[in-house]
Amino acid sequence: MIKTVEFTQEGYVRLIDQRLLPTEEVFLECRDYIQLAEAIKNMTVRGAPAIGVSAAGGIALGARAVDTQDMGIFQKRFEEVCNVIASTRPTAVNLFWAVDRMKKAAKNPALKSVAEMKAALRREADAVLAEDLLINEKMGKNGAGFISEGDTILTHCNAGALATAGHFGTALGVIKAAHLEGKNIKVFADETRPFLQGARLTAWEMKKEGIDVTLITDNMAGYFMNKGFIQKVIVGADRIASNGDAANKIGTYSVAVLAKTHNIPFYVAAPISTIDFEIPNGDNIPIEERDTREVSHVGNRQLAPDGVKILNPAFDVTPNEYIEAIITEKGVAKKPFKESLEKLRNS
Repeated sequence: MIKTVEFTQEGYVRLIDQRLLPTEEVFLECRDYIQLAEAIKNMTVRGAPAIGVSAAGGIALGARAVDTQDMGIFQKRFEEVCNVIASTRPTAVNLFWAVDRMKKAAKNPALKSVAEMKAALRREADAVLAEDLLINEKMGKNGAGFISEGDTILTHCNAGALATAGHFGTALGVIKAAHLEGKNIKVFADETRPFLQGARLTAWEMKKEGIDVTLITDNMAGYFMNKGFIQKVIVGADRIASNGDAANKIGTYSVAVLAKTHNIPFYVAAPISTIDFEIPNGDNIPIEERDTREVSHVGNRQLAPDGVKILNPAFDVTPNEYIEAIITEKGVAKKPFKESLEKLRNS
C-alpha cells in the first residue's frame, strides 16, 4: 500500500516526495505548517485529495504550535495558519474544502479551552485522512463496472494513490478495483507534459500494482485511439463545477476531444469534495499558472532558448458534453450533471 500522506504520533505530516519519483523513494517530514505549505506549493505533494488531506494535517500542526491559553489570541493565530495553507494553490478545491472543514471544527461551541481546540483539530485531521482512504476505495468499486474484460484504458496525469492519502486513488483507483476483480486490463499512460506526472508517477504506480502499463507521449493519444488500441479513458479532477465541467491537468481537454471524435467513453473519477457546487460552470474555475521553468527545463537540463516567451497553465477545463459519467464515492452521476450531482450531494 502506497502511503502518500501520513500523520506521525508527534503530529508531523509525513509525505512521499513526488518530485523525486520514480528514481528515488524519499519521505519528507513536515514539522511546521510553513514547511507543509511549501510542500504543497512545490508539488512535493500533489493531487487534489492528497492536497486536502495534507492541508488538514498542516492546519492541525500549525494550531498545535500556537503558544497561548487565550482563546482570542489562539483564534487569530489559527486564522493566520489557515490563510497560509489556503494560499498555496488556487485550482484544487479540496484544499479549500479541507481549510473550511478545519475552521468549522474550531468553531465548535463545546470547546472551552485552547487545549481542547488543539485536540479537536488533531482528531478532525485524522478523520479527513481516514475518510479519504475509504472514499477512494468506494469510488473504485463504483467505477469498476465501466471497465470490461480486455479493455485498455488511457489515463492522463496521475490520479492514483499518489494523488490521495494512498492505497487506491481516484481514476487509477477505478482501474485498480477492476484489476482486483480479476479483469485482464491494460493501461496507456500519457506522459503528461510539462511536469511528467504520467511518466514519473502513473507508470511507477501501475508497475507497483502489477498492472500492465504502456507509457506514451501526449501527442500519441490520437494515433492509438484511431488504431483501436484504446477502449476507455478515465481521468481525475482538481475541481468540478456544479454543471459537471471538470478541471484537470493541462492536456485533459485535448484527450476528451479526441475520445469524443473516436466514440470512446470518457470518465472522470473524483470525490464529492472535489465538486464545487458554488460555481455554475468551468468558466469560473481559477487556472493556476506555474513556473515557466517547468516548460523550459526537464530537471536541471535546459531545453528552450533563453528569453523565449512561455505560458504554463497547470490545468484546463473539459466541458461536460465530453464526459460520459462522473464517478464518486456516493455513486455515479450522468447527464444532466446539474441534477445528478446535486442528487449525489444530498444522498
